[in-house]
Amino acid sequence: MRICMILEGSYPYVRGGVSSWMHDYILALPQHEFILWTIGAAEKDKGSFKYELPQNVIEVHEVFLDTSLKHRIKKNNAFRLSAKEKEMMEALLESGDPDYDILFEYFQRNTKNPAAFFISLQFTELIKELSDRKYPFLPFSDLFHAMRSMFLPVIYLMTCPVPTADVYHAAASGYSGVLGALASWSQKKPFILTEHGIYTREREEEILRSDWISPEFKKMWIQLFYMFSRCAYKKAVTVTSLFERAMFTQQDIGCPSEKCIVINNGIHYNSFYNIPVKEPDGWVDIGAIIRFAPIKDIKTLIYAFSSLKVSVPKSRLHILGGTDDEEYYQECLLLIDQTGVPDIWIAGSTDVQVYLQKLDFTVLTSISEGQPLAIIESLAAARPVVCTDVGCCRELVEGKSGQDHFGDAGLCCAPMDYPAISKAMERLCVDSELRKEMGFAGRQRVLHVYSHKKMVEAYLNAYERMVQQWPA
Repeated sequence: MRICMILEGSYPYVRGGVSSWMHDYILALPQHEFILWTIGAAEKDKGSFKYELPQNVIEVHEVFLDTSLKHRIKKNNAFRLSAKEKEMMEALLESGDPDYDILFEYFQRNTKNPAAFFISLQFTELIKELSDRKYPFLPFSDLFHAMRSMFLPVIYLMTCPVPTADVYHAAASGYSGVLGALASWSQKKPFILTEHGIYTREREEEILRSDWISPEFKKMWIQLFYMFSRCAYKKAVTVTSLFERAMFTQQDIGCPSEKCIVINNGIHYNSFYNIPVKEPDGWVDIGAIIRFAPIKDIKTLIYAFSSLKVSVPKSRLHILGGTDDEEYYQECLLLIDQTGVPDIWIAGSTDVQVYLQKLDFTVLTSISEGQPLAIIESLAAARPVVCTDVGCCRELVEGKSGQDHFGDAGLCCAPMDYPAISKAMERLCVDSELRKEMGFAGRQRVLHVYSHKKMVEAYLNAYERMVQQWPA
């Protein structure tokens, strides 16, 4: 089987999270061929892979959103839309529910530069109508440029050539979900969508916290990403989530319930089971397997550890993860310097299995997660976890209500509540027996529930069902 994985802002450009999941997934299926169709923000990142690609990756198709802004527009590159195409374009610009078959047909067969549409008379007329009807108090020039920056990348994606595959599998419902829908339409093949987190909710949180989007345009950007999700949900044959609460959120956003299934993340248990418990040395070593990114909220972690050092001076914090977001990384370094808290070690991207031998327990302070592999790996190594109550984190440390009797494998706190996180870390620091009990409970839970083999089999079964049911 030839499987096209559609990836956005992750594998193979950054390490950890979805990227780790993707790499292990491909390695687990050497009998199948994989095509990577990747979406990045900037063309400067072309070919900058952080992974050595497995041998069964036979093609890589890189697409960068800033490419849409770089092509020169010829004078004869004018766009002419039919009445129906104009109607669908209006629905797109309003982040409604356009007929994507019409849009895909137009932009796939149209060889013109999509940027030409945004300097055309028709686009100006559409924005003027939209301005008069919905945004009469916004400056027209601001609206014009905002709409151009929002919709030029997605229209550019609709013009991209589609790789040939038997199944298309997107790992998010954003731009990659739109490409999955396009591929299914173009190649007449089934499309499966996997969401590790709820994409729209994560983008909504980022937009509300951002300072690069003017307040008057934040709602428009949020509506754009909800439209992407509805497009992906509509065109996908199967939509997977990592846990039930996420599945119900997908249905609330608009995914038909009959398409939804839950497939847990899984790890290679044996790779972590044999990691020895750390020998006592008078210190308590805490690990954060986490990349430097605002959504991981490392600043709250720094504040929590700073508070912990007052009550547990012989504690150390190890941060294991990539520093791809250089701006946020520098902000965290500045905060460490300003607080003056000692014993924070930044290990960067490293071998987690080896480094876990140095740790007593781990911590995760994200403001949004799906079903983080960092927690599952930590539990498999019998290291309990302090985590925030986001995504599936509580279910990982406490078990699924009524279906899991292994016991608590960690402590769960509210996001951004650094005093509570500090207290939870202190509790594990001072009670080695509790760490031992929770570590054993977590190891048993991973063994019985979060197997990598079970996960891979579940996806293969989903592929086979889709191919069998797909009309010839």
